[in-house]
Amino acid sequence: MRSSNPTRLVIRRRDFLAGTAVLLLGATRVRAATIAGQLPWTPNAGEPPSRAKLGPWEFFTGDEGRAMEALADCIIPPDAETPGGKDAGCAVFVDRQLAGPYGRQEGLYVRPPFQVGTRTQGPQSEKGPAQAYRDALGALDRACKAKYGGKPFADLPSADKDEALKGLERGEFKLEGVDGRSFFEQAVKDVQMGFFADPIYGGNRDMVAWKMIGYPGARYNYLDWVSRHNERFPLPPVGITGSAQWTR
Repeated sequence: MRSSNPTRLVIRRRDFLAGTAVLLLGATRVRAATIAGQLPWTPNAGEPPSRAKLGPWEFFTGDEGRAMEALADCIIPPDAETPGGKDAGCAVFVDRQLAGPYGRQEGLYVRPPFQVGTRTQGPQSEKGPAQAYRDALGALDRACKAKYGGKPFADLPSADKDEALKGLERGEFKLEGVDGRSFFEQAVKDVQMGFFADPIYGGNRDMVAWKMIGYPGARYNYLDWVSRHNERFPLPPVGITGSAQWTR
């Protein structure tokens, strides 16, 4: 109901706004006191992603795992300063992804019709990533045995591995029932992802990739360094789960 006294309405609004301001200021003081006494967060609060478990393969067979490790080392070779894709855990990263929701295509439309889409439409295959990897790694070993005297990909000399992968990239080294070029492109992306992802997912072991590029990781904030340009950040990188030295 509209008030018959406009002056009274104005006073009431002013009283209401003044009271709201007091409440807000009071709430701000309470929050500030809390922040001064203790940081407004607790370790491992909420629902952080589950850490990838160390141990045997969860998706790959033994032969598939060896082939994937060899692929990872070809894509990211080791050098004197940084481990390669295998020792950085890239094959473990791919294995855990294929054993999880990504490999099971959770949240994706998986009913026909299945058609070849454009590059911007993403994968359109009926198989999904897990079956695609299984078929491709098996086909790669069979093709290598046929061409290189019965040796699977993982047992080839480095020069022959490079030759096989260059053939896949150019579309010249054919895999039975598998698009070798598409598989190679996907493997490169997945190995790169495992190399630079947070270690919680199984790759980037000991944060070797972050240390290599000087990335400080998932620290709480960088306010002290926002305006400091062309300076190397002096602290070691930190992952989603923090640093081992912070755990009691």
